[in-house]
Amino acid sequence: MDESNIPIDINIGKLQDWLVSRRHVNKEWQKNIIAVREKINNAIQDMPVHNGIASLLSGSYINYFHCQKIIEILKETEADTKNLFGRYGSQRMKDWQDVVKSYEKENLYLAEASQMLVRNISYEIPGLKKQIAKAEQMQVECEKKHAEYLKNEASSKSEFLALCKQLGIQGNKIKRELVDRLSELPEIYNKIGKSLKPLLPAVELYKAFTKYILGDRATEVLPLLQYVIEYGNTTVYEWSYGEPPLSVEPDPIHIEFDDADQGGDGDQIDFGDSGQIDFGAIDTGAIDFGDGDGAEIDWGNVGEAPVENVDLSANIAEISLEESGIVVEEQGVQGGVARGKDALSLLDNPATRNQLVDQMLELESFLKMRLYETNTNEQSFSLIENLPTESNAALTGMLDAVQVAASRILAPEVNHLHNVKHSPRYVDVLTAQLKQKLALSDKLSKLAARSAEQRAQCNDRVSQLRPALTRLIERTNELQAQIEADVSKKYKGRPVNIIGGVKFL
Repeated sequence: MDESNIPIDINIGKLQDWLVSRRHVNKEWQKNIIAVREKINNAIQDMPVHNGIASLLSGSYINYFHCQKIIEILKETEADTKNLFGRYGSQRMKDWQDVVKSYEKENLYLAEASQMLVRNISYEIPGLKKQIAKAEQMQVECEKKHAEYLKNEASSKSEFLALCKQLGIQGNKIKRELVDRLSELPEIYNKIGKSLKPLLPAVELYKAFTKYILGDRATEVLPLLQYVIEYGNTTVYEWSYGEPPLSVEPDPIHIEFDDADQGGDGDQIDFGDSGQIDFGAIDTGAIDFGDGDGAEIDWGNVGEAPVENVDLSANIAEISLEESGIVVEEQGVQGGVARGKDALSLLDNPATRNQLVDQMLELESFLKMRLYETNTNEQSFSLIENLPTESNAALTGMLDAVQVAASRILAPEVNHLHNVKHSPRYVDVLTAQLKQKLALSDKLSKLAARSAEQRAQCNDRVSQLRPALTRLIERTNELQAQIEADVSKKYKGRPVNIIGGVKFL
């Protein structure tokens, strides 16, 4: 086999050692290359405008082979400076020719080119690939985060809107809207009170059951529920005393509004600067106290009547003092004023409302047990053999009526409004909960926008790195081919293969 055809295979990792061991380059070459790099930096300062030169100088570390191409270009641009002896008078040409000569001394160019090749293959190209992979991974993560943030934002906004819908408000001024809705509570409670009429058969059955079981020991069952069924949602005063009051004076609702919830001038009454109420000027001279002779009020013969004839058990009748216009009402509960808790309706008062709910749950439990006893085959559960039993369908209807009535009282909207009215702390907590969901939705929206921005930045980064990687790979392949060709010249044209080059990456 012809020796000239035997290829020379050089591993990329041992290329520099191979060149030193074959005495192609000096192992101290790095000390001498510094002067060459300084000459290149000085020569670059004065370059003609040419597209080929601009392409060589952009995006790559200038090496010996670039310098040769620059000289070829200068032969065109500096042709006017050429003399009869074929030499160029241009300083540019002289500078670059000097650079090439310095490179060729002790094959400095070969040592530097091999170092560039090793660095590109071992570090530069893998580094760019890692940057691209990292940017692409961050792009995928940002995409996932963006979708997750948008999903959570929609969920939080949906929860906010659902709770607002449940409360029957828009959510713009939460406290103000909640307080405004309290005016609807009386009508809601009255409708609930009137809707309890269908519970009467179930109550009657429970009464009969209790009377049959306890006999003479039986007490009144479900008194409040029976009262509401018969009379509706009256005031606590009427439930307590058996007759309606002449007037109702409920306690005011004390809820402090935030600046965002204030409407108009707020909920405070303005008494002026002095804080005192102006009743105007009272003209005492306009009051007629009689003839001025020290006349006294005529009390009739009260002072003359014997004490034993006074009936203290009877209510004092209305006494009319015709001259003064004063009217004193009867004693007792008739004509009283309902104040505080007594002024609330039975469904509005927390105590009586809870009592009514407990009685409805008691009735529901009874109907469930009766329905179970009706459906079971075990006679041991039947305690009312002689009592007329209701049909399965009738018991089911009674149970449904009780459950529907209980669901109306315990409806989330009604329950929220009830707590809002009777607990300022609850209003604050509910408002804070709604604002927190709204704030969370806004925060997630900002995070989603930030993730989208980061994703765009990663996309731009990848768009910049990919062309740089392609360009670096192309120039590294070119450099590898140039080194292989140069080494081949030193061995009479034998093929040289640098193993582990760019094509193996």
